[in-house]
Amino acid sequence: MFEFRVVNRSSKSRARVGIISTKHGVIHTPAFIFCATKANVKGLTIEHIKNSGTQVILSNAYHLMLQPGNDLIRRAGGLHRFISWDGPMFTDSGGFQIFSLGHGSVSSEIKGTRFGDRRRTLLRVTEEGAEFRSYIEGRIVNLTPELSMQIQMDLGADIIVTMDECTPYHVSKLYTANSMEKSKRWAIRSLNEIKKYGRQDTQALLAVIQGGIYKDLRQESAQFANENDFPGFAIGGSLGKTRAEMYEVIGMTTEMLDQSRYVHLLGIGGIDDIFEGVRCGIDTFDCVAPTRVARHGVAIVKSREVLSRSQKGMNLRNSIYYDDFSPISESCSCYTCRNFSRAYIHHLLRAREILAGSLISIHNIFTMNRLMSDIRIAISEENLDEIQNDWCKN
Repeated sequence: MFEFRVVNRSSKSRARVGIISTKHGVIHTPAFIFCATKANVKGLTIEHIKNSGTQVILSNAYHLMLQPGNDLIRRAGGLHRFISWDGPMFTDSGGFQIFSLGHGSVSSEIKGTRFGDRRRTLLRVTEEGAEFRSYIEGRIVNLTPELSMQIQMDLGADIIVTMDECTPYHVSKLYTANSMEKSKRWAIRSLNEIKKYGRQDTQALLAVIQGGIYKDLRQESAQFANENDFPGFAIGGSLGKTRAEMYEVIGMTTEMLDQSRYVHLLGIGGIDDIFEGVRCGIDTFDCVAPTRVARHGVAIVKSREVLSRSQKGMNLRNSIYYDDFSPISESCSCYTCRNFSRAYIHHLLRAREILAGSLISIHNIFTMNRLMSDIRIAISEENLDEIQNDWCKN
């Protein structure tokens, strides 16, 4: 049985400490969910992820439907058994992939840039679902709310998400409103499909809160979710053009939601963003950034360990680390920092050895888990500002 309960609240903000209970274990919140998008965190084994203190991982229904296929994973005993992960698991519905197939990345859509070498493979979005061309073999697929739920039931994740249409930034309020209404209808179809198979108690279905940057539309979406039988919410859609606008949208949205239920923020994972989200009442975050930047040579460290105020991490490709025999972080006890130096990792990066990305990924996952632990303690001790200064400012 899925259950969420708040065990501590801050008196200075809406920040809270909670516990999510699932069939596969508990998650102490606020927590970071690491992306094993295609049933793997790139370059790492499950043991690496477990030993770095990870509580929960995320895989994507859209990608796994296309390859290797959700039926194969179901026959393997579900995604937990398929990848040998015995902890809590989260799956996304494919809604964001519908957006990216039609608009590219969030940043490219906001900037108005093109796809580059990629083709626009979204064919159309109708009341029935989203029709697109598979990027693997070119076949046409119609992803409906019912099919998205079937896929997520086959995968067997503990926390799943309703199918929605993720609205772009450069659309009118009318388009955003119509899209939000469609997402509401898709959410009911998603919920009915889960209930049809009696999965609603073991697979917690989160309603996606849409409405773009518009307060009245966010209010309508939140009211709909509050009034229906969803154990939690996932904040999605366009969050604005700037960081300040994003914080405003997140803050006003969380304020509208039933405060007794679980709240997830989709696709956001910068350290500054996590602190602001936590203050707004966000319980979990997911983002590919910690492992993606690791593969480009960037290690996540506290602010005092970076070279300049403009840096968001330690770029181990820099020549300054050529003969630096200290660990990535003196205060870190991850496998990488206990065994290897900055100089060695710099060498691996310059030699284009794939081990470099794996070692930095281990460090970044461990560091993000340490950050979330610090945040949970800080909420209980009412010193979140002090902890943020330690992590985010020089």
